[in-house]
Amino acid sequence: MSDLDPIYDIRSHTTGNRNKQTATQVTFDRKELNIILSVYGNRVASGDWRDYAIGFTRDKAIFSIYRRHSECPLYRIEKDPKLRRKQGAFSVVEQGGRILKRGHDLGQVLKVLAKKPKLTII
Repeated sequence: MSDLDPIYDIRSHTTGNRNKQTATQVTFDRKELNIILSVYGNRVASGDWRDYAIGFTRDKAIFSIYRRHSECPLYRIEKDPKLRRKQGAFSVVEQGGRILKRGHDLGQVLKVLAKKPKLTII
């Protein structure tokens, strides 16, 4: 194996020669995924959501939430590092494309997805 052969390094998500980084991906780190999955798990337990998908591109990381696997996503949780100094890297987008909330702190942004308690008369 020569130094000119392209390799794939899983740890840094880069392709290319060993000394040259040509492409990177935006990903959710473990702390961010724990926050997202705790909100997701609560809504799955209540029967509101049933499926999810995660996508990573060069520009964004997207966590899509589905009511059923055959439908369009109800919500998308997006991480866009280009917006981190302006509006915040994290946003929640609903099915029609409207941004529900955007900010720097993922926990605060995901509060828009928290289920509101219902009042019942006894």
